[in-house]
Amino acid sequence: MASTSLVTGATGFVGSAVVRTLLAAGHQVRVLARPGSDRRNLAGLPVSLAEGSLEDGASLRAAVDGCQFLFHVAADYRLWVRDPAAMLRTNVDGTRSLMTAAMAAGVSRIVYTSSVATLGHRLDGPADETTPSELGDMTGPYKRSKFLAEEEVHRMIREDGLPAVIVNPSTPIGPGDIKPTPTGRLIVEAACGKVPAYVDTGLNVVHVDDVAAGHLLALEKGTIGQRYVLGGDNLLLAEILATIAKAVGRRPPVVKLPRLPLYPLALVAEAWGRVSGHEPLLTLDGLKMAKWRMWFDSTKAEQALGYRHRPAEQAIGDAIGWFRTNGYCR
Repeated sequence: MASTSLVTGATGFVGSAVVRTLLAAGHQVRVLARPGSDRRNLAGLPVSLAEGSLEDGASLRAAVDGCQFLFHVAADYRLWVRDPAAMLRTNVDGTRSLMTAAMAAGVSRIVYTSSVATLGHRLDGPADETTPSELGDMTGPYKRSKFLAEEEVHRMIREDGLPAVIVNPSTPIGPGDIKPTPTGRLIVEAACGKVPAYVDTGLNVVHVDDVAAGHLLALEKGTIGQRYVLGGDNLLLAEILATIAKAVGRRPPVVKLPRLPLYPLALVAEAWGRVSGHEPLLTLDGLKMAKWRMWFDSTKAEQALGYRHRPAEQAIGDAIGWFRTNGYCR
């Protein structure tokens, strides 16, 4: 009989890709979904549904009951929020509650989805799992919440015997980004010709399906207590925008903007966001993070897990194709 895996965040971008990967590998999949959530990413998939949320402990206990494996992918991923405390409750307290429920239910193996946001930065090359960081290095509520959540998982591994492996995806792109994520928004705006300039920064971009495959590899081959960067290609933002422009037949932006003069614009954008309720495209935390080239090294996952990733150009092309097909950009 196939093992049952619970996937949190399964209606979202990375979570739904993990669900598809698990189904293809023969797993029975149960998904935790909020009542009334957008479930387009699960359409047609043979999954069982457990309604609940990370804030509802009883729903978590019911969801993990009878599951052998847990993939905790769910997180509040936004670079700007009106209520940072709510993000902390979801990402930190919710993670603790879910891990406690999983241990009580006898789940034998957990893959916890953290983020490269928890890692430090290096000036001499890409960062990896060993690059030191501390809470004071974390810019903004999202990075702080993910850092604290990962620290809590590490603590439970040490003190409680939590059977968890940690994966740290970089910047996933590709099909199924229904929200879309902040990076998905950038791709949509650039593909539609609405990004006339850029700042000097860099990202590590990876196909979401490669990240999902890395989750399964972490389950099968990962060492409990270890973390593994699941990344792709390191590119300058200018290179990413040029690849998008080439894919859609537009001219890439050529104007490089300094960061400091953009801070007043970010203040205005955030003020409007507080009034309108919409997440601003330009944020103070985003500008602070752009100071660093957010480049990462996946060598550990490649050597220990057999992880592989496809070229960034293919990942970007698949993302644009999905956004176009689904009416985000014409």
